[in-house]
Amino acid sequence: MLKARFEGVCSAAVVQNRYDKPAVSYCLWGEIPPENIVVEAGAKFKVQLEGRQNIGYFMDMAPQRQWLGERIDGRRVLNLFAYTCAFSVAAAQAGASEVLNVDMSKSALRQGQVNHGLNGLDSGDCKLRFGAWDVMRSWGRLRKAGPFDVIICDPPSRQAGSFDAEKDYAKLIRRLPDLLAPGADLLMCLNAPYLPDAFLQDLMAEHFPGAEFQSRLPGRTDFPEKDPERALKVLHYCWPG
Repeated sequence: MLKARFEGVCSAAVVQNRYDKPAVSYCLWGEIPPENIVVEAGAKFKVQLEGRQNIGYFMDMAPQRQWLGERIDGRRVLNLFAYTCAFSVAAAQAGASEVLNVDMSKSALRQGQVNHGLNGLDSGDCKLRFGAWDVMRSWGRLRKAGPFDVIICDPPSRQAGSFDAEKDYAKLIRRLPDLLAPGADLLMCLNAPYLPDAFLQDLMAEHFPGAEFQSRLPGRTDFPEKDPERALKVLHYCWPG
C-alpha cells in the first residue's frame, strides 16, 4: 500500500517496525543517500534513517520551534534533554544570546553540534554550550550557569537509567525556580500517550505554584490527533520572579 501510494513521489522510502524490539528499519524501495538533511523553515538538520529508532529530528515539534523563535531575541536559553539540539538551532537563528544544551547522550550532542554547523551558527553571535550531563544530577552546574530567560524541558517519557515522567518530573519541576530569571518563559513537554494533560499541570501547580500557566501550544495541523489527551503536550508557563 505504501509503495503504491508514494512510489514516483519520492526516490526512496524507509519503513520502521516499532513493534519489533529493537525497532527495525528497512528500505522499502530505492537507495538511501549516504547523507540526509531535513529542512524546516530554512533550518537544516542531519538525520540518520537507518540503524536507530529515532532519526535525530522530531518534526511534530516544528510549531513549538517557530513559537520559540518569535520570542527569543537576546535571551539566555537552557535546553534540557536537548537530544540533537533542534530547539537550540531555532533559538540561535532567532537571535538568542546564549544557549546551554544538556543531554546525557554525547552522540546526540555531537549531532547537535553538526546541526549548528550546517546552519552557520557555530561561529555566530549566539554563545553555544553543550553539556553531556545527567540533568537530574547536574543541578549545581546548572545553577552556576544560570539564571536563564527561557527553559525548555523535553524529557523522555520513560527511558531506563535516565528519566521516568511519573517518578521524576516532580523532582525536576521543584528545581526550576533556582534556574530562572524574573520574567522567564518555560516550555514543559510531555510525550506520553498514557498520561493526560492534567498530569503535568497538576505537578506544576503543586511543585512550582509561582509559575503562571499561559497555554497549551497547538500541534501541527497536518498531524491531527484523534485524542488530544494522547498527543504530544507542550505547556507554556511564565515565572514573574
